[in-house]
Amino acid sequence: MTTMHPLQPLVAQHRELLAFVERRVRDRALAEDIVQEAFARGIDRLGQLEHEESARAWFYRLLRNAIVDQSRRNAAAARALESLAAELGSDAERAADEAHRAVCACVARVAQTLKPEYADALRRVEIEGASMKELAASAGISPSTAAVRVFRARAALKREVAASCGVCAEHGCVDCSCGH
Repeated sequence: MTTMHPLQPLVAQHRELLAFVERRVRDRALAEDIVQEAFARGIDRLGQLEHEESARAWFYRLLRNAIVDQSRRNAAAARALESLAAELGSDAERAADEAHRAVCACVARVAQTLKPEYADALRRVEIEGASMKELAASAGISPSTAAVRVFRARAALKREVAASCGVCAEHGCVDCSCGH
């Protein structure tokens, strides 16, 4: 007569065990991993099992502990990612702000050399965020004329920045070295 291994009835109930875990973690692949891990732990801890009839309760306890462990690992990983994202975000924002200030100072200086209506159009649309309709209404012109004015102002600004800043204008004035 052969003796049945204590985990054999549990292996036969694999689907039930998987469903139990999946209801708690809401992820099929993760549930499969947890059940596999619990079986591996179960084989290593068979000495803790005293009676064959308690194998089911014992294994469910292993599953619950594995679910809790996974939840803790996920929470710790999420906290670490949030911390890293916050750190990277603040560094990136600071660098972007510094670059924006440097570019804006250079562009603002050059924009002062444009015709007043071009400088005003760029200030209203690019800096204040006004729409073409709002620019048209404030300047007393049609929206299509406002759009043409903004287009020409941008082209004039681009020419002036290139003339004033030379090579650094080719790279978008991100690393301005024109000395102005």
